[in-house]
Amino acid sequence: MRIARQSPHDREIVRLAVPAFFALIAEPLYLLADTAIVGHLGTSKFAGFAVAGTVLTAAFGIFNFLAYSTTSAVARQVGAGNRKAAAHLGVDGLWLAVGLGVALTVLGLVLAPAIAEVMGASARARPFAVTYLRISILGAPLLLLTLAGAGYLRGTQDTRTTLVIAVAANAVNLLLEVVLVYGLDLGLAGSAWGTVLAQLGAAAAYVWVIARAVRRVGASARPDAAGIRGNAVVGSRLIVRTGSLLIAFLVAGAIAARFGDDDVAAHQIAMQVNLFLALGLDAIAIAAQAMVGKFLGGDTADVARAAARRMIEISIVVGIAAGVVVALTSPWLVRIFTPDPEVQHLAEQVLWIVAAIQPMAAVVFVIDGVLIGAGDAGYLALAMMVATFVVFLPLALVVYALDAGLLWLWAAIAAWVVARLVGMLGRFLGSQWAVTGASR
Repeated sequence: MRIARQSPHDREIVRLAVPAFFALIAEPLYLLADTAIVGHLGTSKFAGFAVAGTVLTAAFGIFNFLAYSTTSAVARQVGAGNRKAAAHLGVDGLWLAVGLGVALTVLGLVLAPAIAEVMGASARARPFAVTYLRISILGAPLLLLTLAGAGYLRGTQDTRTTLVIAVAANAVNLLLEVVLVYGLDLGLAGSAWGTVLAQLGAAAAYVWVIARAVRRVGASARPDAAGIRGNAVVGSRLIVRTGSLLIAFLVAGAIAARFGDDDVAAHQIAMQVNLFLALGLDAIAIAAQAMVGKFLGGDTADVARAAARRMIEISIVVGIAAGVVVALTSPWLVRIFTPDPEVQHLAEQVLWIVAAIQPMAAVVFVIDGVLIGAGDAGYLALAMMVATFVVFLPLALVVYALDAGLLWLWAAIAAWVVARLVGMLGRFLGSQWAVTGASR
């Protein structure tokens, strides 16, 4: 691998990936800001927030297909030169997001106490987990709208607008967090309300931007049942893929909670740092989704493969750099999130494992983006199910049964990343994913 050599795809990769990188690292700042602020409100509140944060990450993350499937479908239409059809796909994504978001809100409000209990929150932490869940779930329709909107813009090869919206929303979120939690002394509830209000602003911005695009190409803003069904069918495969991924996160969070409040707090810190890095590394994968979809839509499979290969090369270097940064800064990182020395010590140890898996995770994310851009959702679902149910879950259950502790739990997570890497590389080296045309 000669990363120093130039590629004809470098300029386009940079144009898409750099804004996507900053937008993606801005997205988890919602929970990172909450983590830093709530971490200083007391260990019980922090533990309750940690349980709620794990559930919310899973609940919202499973609907990432609204971004991914929209990006792939829109990019293919753009590659085929059909902008009006691309706009219709964007509208269908928004309507589907609203329907799913409302349903998720209702379920979250009703099931919050049961969820906190199932997730293993202690008696002291459980009321705080329920409070944070019930307020935060009100933002579900808003967050899903932003996912669908971001998917449309990425598919049109525009990652700059998503960056502007993400930065603005997170700046507002941080300001509201400080005012509501410290200025108005609303505590944990103030943190949750600040995030919901910031999500409202982001959703409004995406709706406005897409409405302008729809008018420009003469598309309709009305819901189209066939288009929404088509989006849902493609998305259902990605739901299986993402659901399997999030089951791993949920199981890990539940096991950590049962080890104790210090363990679940340290796990929350490590998981949020890992998710922050993962979404940052996913910037190249966003470029892969957009570029591969466009090239395949334009009937240029060889170009799609060459661009994908280049992005894998870049991802290896980026993953190594991310791991080194985490390893060197781990003593400082843990002190941002909690003043508790017991939690600090445990979290610092776990962050060494987080650092070690970054190069592998970077490659996994990029090939994942390549296959999403190609619309190869069926294979993605199968590969993720194998990694989660055949590799991770048995290892995690052994760790729990032996009461082996948080470090061994994260060793199981590392094995899961290796299993995902094997599955992704096997598919990429073949040719079945590179199907050309305006639709797969």
